[in-house]
Amino acid sequence: MDAASGLVHTLIGTAGNMSDVTQAHALLHRDDVAAMGDAGYRGVEEGSENLGKSVTWHVAMKRTKRKALPNNKLGRTTEKLEHLKASVRATVEHPFHVVKNLFGHRQARYRGLAKNTAQLFTLFRVANLVLTGAQFRVTETRAPS
Repeated sequence: MDAASGLVHTLIGTAGNMSDVTQAHALLHRDDVAAMGDAGYRGVEEGSENLGKSVTWHVAMKRTKRKALPNNKLGRTTEKLEHLKASVRATVEHPFHVVKNLFGHRQARYRGLAKNTAQLFTLFRVANLVLTGAQFRVTETRAPS
């Protein structure tokens, strides 16, 4: 996903019991220098696939640790940093909002991994078009014969 534009550029379909952190290396591009993730991505930088990469990971703090931050200057600064991380992730989550709410894809039905992944590719392609504001126009009209 490109955080600057809010568009999805990479999609990987996996089984429901597979953790997101196992696919983090596949989502990175060659020129990526920073990557952001929610608390589910904790420990991603120690993964064997990511050891040689020059990517700086910005992973969210667990909610319990965030709530236990002290009320001093360091705690408030850390809270502001976590708020900034969350605001970037909110931008990245917008295409998922479009797919779930605009297109009604709230529950995946198991039709096989290939078919589910193909459906998601189609939904996110159209979501990218919706997010860019692409207008669909009919260039020629035909009258019924």
